[in-house]
Amino acid sequence: SQNVGRYSITSGTIEFSSKADLETIKANSKELKGLIDPVSHSVAFRVPNNSFIGFNSQLQHDHFNENYMETDLYSNCTFTGKIIDEVNFSKDGVYLVRAKGVLNIKGVGQERIIKGIIYIKGAELFLTSEFIVSLNDHDIRIPRIVQQKIAPDIGVSLTAKMKVLK
Repeated sequence: SQNVGRYSITSGTIEFSSKADLETIKANSKELKGLIDPVSHSVAFRVPNNSFIGFNSQLQHDHFNENYMETDLYSNCTFTGKIIDEVNFSKDGVYLVRAKGVLNIKGVGQERIIKGIIYIKGAELFLTSEFIVSLNDHDIRIPRIVQQKIAPDIGVSLTAKMKVLK
């Protein structure tokens, strides 16, 4: 088998989008880290909350970190789990996968099944995924005054390029 080691992210981006009645807010981070273990099918990803950039204003950025994510207390969002579909990591190809695990945002873990696409080419692996995060699931409260500016369900997308660790 050509791929015996674990895969680690060499470059990755995670983006979120809030599409509310009065405003669309987007931000992204290029500090996505992660591992996939082909033997156990386990996955682990994390992104530092304070690494997100974008937003429509500095004030939104500050509110995201201070009020909504409480970045001082909860520095990372994480997902840990296992790929529950068959993937032949030693064979080039495209694999539709589901990972079952715990998505932890702001200290609140929720068991989730997250779909993704894995594209294997040689010692490289490319991963894409899109999913929805409901703010209520992670005890993120939106003040009434801005409820028409922040959506209750946030779209998340990620792309990662991974290489086998030597």
